[in-house]
Amino acid sequence: MPDASRRTRLLAVLKTVTSQPLPDDDEESLFESGLLDSFALPDLVSALEREFSIKVPDRDLNPRKFDSIARMEAYLAEHAA
Repeated sequence: MPDASRRTRLLAVLKTVTSQPLPDDDEESLFESGLLDSFALPDLVSALEREFSIKVPDRDLNPRKFDSIARMEAYLAEHAA
């Protein structure tokens, strides 16, 4: 079951990294839609690390892992306390 609090925090982080409206479809690629790019990825990961008190290892610094809201939720479900 998705964690509503985690989702709210994730969406808040995304809104700080991008100035564009977030997609309605959680599966939509944030990179293909232009919402995020390779320059925004480090900012996004740093913000997620701060917000969720996690450390994203270098091997996970892959746009594919953070490509959509759904993928980020799954990643946080696995790695965040």
